[in-house]
Amino acid sequence: MVYRVYVERRPGFDAEAKALKRELVNNLNIKGVESVRVLNRYDVEGIDRKTLDDAALTIFSEPQTDIISENLEIDSADRILASEYLPGQFDQRADSCEQCIQLQTTGERPTVRTAKIYIFGGDISEDEFDSIKCYLINPVECREASLEPFETLKMSVDYPEDVASVDGFITMKDDAIDSFISDWGLAMDADDVKFCRDYFKKEKRNPTVTELRVIDTYWSDHCRHTTFLTAIDEVEIEVPEIKAAFEMYLSQRTELYDKKGRKKDISLMDIATIGAKYLKSKGLLENLDQSEEINACSIVIRPTIDGKTEEWLLMFKNETHNHPTEIEPFGGAATCLGGCIRDPLSGRAYVYQAMRVTGAADPTVPIEMTMKGKLPQSRLTVTAANGYSSYGNQIGLATGGVYEIYHPGYTAKRMELGAVVAAAPSANVVRETPETGDIVILLGGRTGRDGIGGATGSSKSHDVDSLTSCGAEVQK
Repeated sequence: MVYRVYVERRPGFDAEAKALKRELVNNLNIKGVESVRVLNRYDVEGIDRKTLDDAALTIFSEPQTDIISENLEIDSADRILASEYLPGQFDQRADSCEQCIQLQTTGERPTVRTAKIYIFGGDISEDEFDSIKCYLINPVECREASLEPFETLKMSVDYPEDVASVDGFITMKDDAIDSFISDWGLAMDADDVKFCRDYFKKEKRNPTVTELRVIDTYWSDHCRHTTFLTAIDEVEIEVPEIKAAFEMYLSQRTELYDKKGRKKDISLMDIATIGAKYLKSKGLLENLDQSEEINACSIVIRPTIDGKTEEWLLMFKNETHNHPTEIEPFGGAATCLGGCIRDPLSGRAYVYQAMRVTGAADPTVPIEMTMKGKLPQSRLTVTAANGYSSYGNQIGLATGGVYEIYHPGYTAKRMELGAVVAAAPSANVVRETPETGDIVILLGGRTGRDGIGGATGSSKSHDVDSLTSCGAEVQK
C-alpha cells in the first residue's frame, strides 16, 4: 500500500510561500495572485500504518511549525501545480526520509517519493499560469507531477544483456564524423574522433559504447583541461603590465625548458603553473608540501600556539561551476562548493572557511526579457545562492566572503566560483604511495543519474535545447 502525506508550514512560518508570491508579482508581473501555498508531498511504500503515523510527526514534519494532512484541501477556484524530480535524478529529501524511517524501524528500507505542491488563489489567466509553470519547473531536473494516487512506487528498468559495439566506427568516412558527433552528443571534436577511429582501426575492432563514452568523458575539458593545454602559437599584448608579465614567463621558459632541451608548448596551463616550477628550481619553496597525491595546494606553516610552535599544513582550493550552475542552479552551485571541500578533505585537512564569487546579469529585469533557452536571472541568482548555502550549512562551513558581480556580459554564461581554506596538524597527515594489491574502498550514499557524463557537458557547444538534452550531465 502507498500512503500519502502533505506537509505545509503554519501561518507565520510560511516564508517560502510568501517569497514566491512576491516573485510572481514582481518578476512575472502577475498582479492577480492573492495567495500562495507551498506543500511537500510524501508518498511512502513498504511501511505499516503505525510507522507512518510516527514518521509523519518525527521525519516528514516538525509539528511546532507544520500542518500535516492526508488530504489536499483547496478552493474550487484555486489553481494547483505539482512538480517532481525526473526519473533517475537524486532526490535528497526522499533519500533522507528512507534512511530515517529505516533507522526508526530497524527494518527494511521503504520507498519514498516526494513532490512539491503549489496552490495559487486569485484571478490568474491561462497564459499567466503557463508562465508560472515555466518559472517553477526547470526541465533539466524536474517535471510536472500527477495529482493522482500511486498504486505502487516500484519502477521497472530494462537492463541490457551485453554492452553493444559502435558498428561501423572504424570504417567511418571523414565527412560523416560531424554528424556522428551530433548524433551521439559527444564533447570530442572531429580530430579527436579521427584519432580514436584510427586507434581502433589498428585494434581491428569497433569500440564498445562504454569505451567511447569513457574516452569522451576523460578527453573533456573538465578532466584533461583541453582548452588550457591548447598550444598557443601567436601572442599580441597591448597592455604594458601584462606584456611584461608574459615576457617574464618566456624568460622562465627558456631557463626551465629550452636550456635543458625540453620541448613544451606555450599554453594557458603552462602560464598558470610555471611560477611555482621556477621558484622550486631556485630552492625558494621550502614550505611547499609535496606529495604524489593530487589534492589541494598545501604549504607548511609553523604557528605559535600557547607559547608552543606547531607544524601545520595549510591548504587552499577553488573551483568554478559556471555551466552546471547556469542550467541547474541549486545543484550546480552546491557542487561548486562541494568540489572545493573535496580536495582538502582528501588531503586530511579540516575545512574552516569559504568564499563565493558570482557573476550574473541584472536579476531585476522583467521575466519576458530572459534570453531564449535560459533560466530567468532572478530565479538563477536566488536558487544558486540557496544551493551554495545548503551544502555549506550541512557540514557547518562558514562563508566569510560573498562577492556578487552584476554585468550584462554574464547574460550568456553565469560565473560561479567557490574557494576554501583548510588546515591540519602535519603530524596527523600520513601519506604513502599506492602499491599493487592495496584494497580500495568506495564509501558513500546512493545517488541518481546526476553527473553521468557531467565532465563532458562543460566542453560542449550549447544551444537552446541544452536544458533538456544535457540535464543528466549536471554534476550534483
